[in-house]
Amino acid sequence: MDNFVNEKDYKLLENDKYTFFVLNRIMNGKCDLLLSNHEDIIICFTENPYPVWIWTKDNVSKDKMEYVYNLIKDKGLLNNKYRFNLKYELYEYFVNRSKEDNIDINILVNMYAYDCINPIRPKDNVLGNIHLCVDNDKEEVINFLKLFHNELGIDKKDDYSNDAKEFIEAKNTFFWENENGEFVASTRFVPNGDLASISFVYTKPQYRRMHYAENLVYEVTMLAKSKGYTPMLYTDSNYLASNKCYEKIGYKLQGKLCMIKIQ
Repeated sequence: MDNFVNEKDYKLLENDKYTFFVLNRIMNGKCDLLLSNHEDIIICFTENPYPVWIWTKDNVSKDKMEYVYNLIKDKGLLNNKYRFNLKYELYEYFVNRSKEDNIDINILVNMYAYDCINPIRPKDNVLGNIHLCVDNDKEEVINFLKLFHNELGIDKKDDYSNDAKEFIEAKNTFFWENENGEFVASTRFVPNGDLASISFVYTKPQYRRMHYAENLVYEVTMLAKSKGYTPMLYTDSNYLASNKCYEKIGYKLQGKLCMIKIQ
């Protein structure tokens, strides 16, 4: 295994560009762990609290899955400090294999990957407007990040100041400002190649079921498309209301993967 990726790896990911959109992006940055054989295995980890991404080719051999399992084990990652995003066939192998080591593995999140080729304007229009986050909004962005991650229960930090600064400087983070001038919902889009991932979708509890997020996501989806990107997003399969909302504005299911953790 090499400690770098090359054009072969990016080519391999083209067939899984939706489900492994984040892996494709983080391979370009600073990683605590980056391994690839440039054929059927890529492992990438930035830092805690973020998950370890493991990509394997479809129908990869059991010998290769055993190799991945032992590699993760040898790197000291096979404990309850880490989470892993991977395909279901590798998850199933990990579950059965880990029993030999008296390790229990559970799925934390079943993730769906959607894209949106033809956005559909929401039928439920709401008052207010889309607001691009700027420097003066930093404290509000920090507040939304706290609320967002606390509700999800993952990727939580003590301080979101750097994240808020990064979001604002990228000029890709937005609020929905209602008719009373209140910021009620958030989202952002992150480009990579020809895709743009819609994320950070959150509505404050007291403003839910008012269609703010639906209208905000639609507007940001259209903005991403106007810049030449194909919008995509990840969802938790258990969030039926959110998934229905995305489907109403034109998002189509393109792939599935799971997040697991050692218990």
